Amino acid sequence: MDLKPTCVFLFLALLVYLLIIFFNLTLIVTIILEKSLHEPMYLFLCNLCLNELYGTSGFYPKLIYDLFSSSYMISYTGCMMQAVIIYSSFMCEFTTLVVMAYDRYVAICRPLEYNNTVSTQTVKKALLYTWIFPFILGFPNVMLASQLPLCGSNIDRLYCDNWSFAKLSCIPAKIINIYGFTLLGIFMAHALIIMYSYQRLLVACKNSADNKKKFIGTCGPHLLSLINFTTAALFDLLFSRYGSKDFPDHLQNAFQVEILVIPPLLNPLIYGLRLSEIRKRLFRKQQIMLSHALLPNSSTACLRP
Repeated sequence: MDLKPTCVFLFLALLVYLLIIFFNLTLIVTIILEKSLHEPMYLFLCNLCLNELYGTSGFYPKLIYDLFSSSYMISYTGCMMQAVIIYSSFMCEFTTLVVMAYDRYVAICRPLEYNNTVSTQTVKKALLYTWIFPFILGFPNVMLASQLPLCGSNIDRLYCDNWSFAKLSCIPAKIINIYGFTLLGIFMAHALIIMYSYQRLLVACKNSADNKKKFIGTCGPHLLSLINFTTAALFDLLFSRYGSKDFPDHLQNAFQVEILVIPPLLNPLIYGLRLSEIRKRLFRKQQIMLSHALLPNSSTACLRP
């Protein structure tokens, strides 16, 4: 890619990354420090924000360094690591959204069983699943890609992925292609599970005003996150495999980084603004910080003779 290393690109990349860190860390710290938020729904949200930080750490630091140094080179090992981090984070996003959908399904459709069904042990197992399952599925793909003999070194993407290794291979990479579509099928099945849970939730909420309020308050942000991420993931997949090189460079760049910009920025904003418990605590913390900032001045004024 012919990226012009201007101050504008550098400023935008740095700004977006700092905003992603700030928004996600704000939610994580708020959930950790507030004991009243130590509930499954908020713990899963905390996990989602951690995953956003993990995934973007595989892209933005390298991009910012490249723009600053005007060097777009990356080692083979570094490229492989970047592909592992970014794509394991994409898969972790889906597993986390599935777990969050199940939590909301039990909370609204089977409220009397919620404490027993979504117990502390269940939450721990669910959190382990969201991280371990993607790595178990992704490991064979990485191993297959690492065995390919490469006949080139120019990757026509802003970040490394397994399909880029397949396109540079000296031999046909049919196995990687088949395994890639298998992974796509597995995670599209995750999306279908989420949609099924929402269908059940809508049926349960139809005749209950209280359930409707719960659905809008807690499931609305989750549904927006799912649509947001799934759309971005499909754009990334279709463009990486079928995108035309005749596209202008700026459009190619926009399609490629969409999944690493929009979900990490919007998810914490969606949840922070829509979930009332988090919103109340965020505003309360702002008021406390403002009062602390103003207190020394008022005290000093009182002590003056």
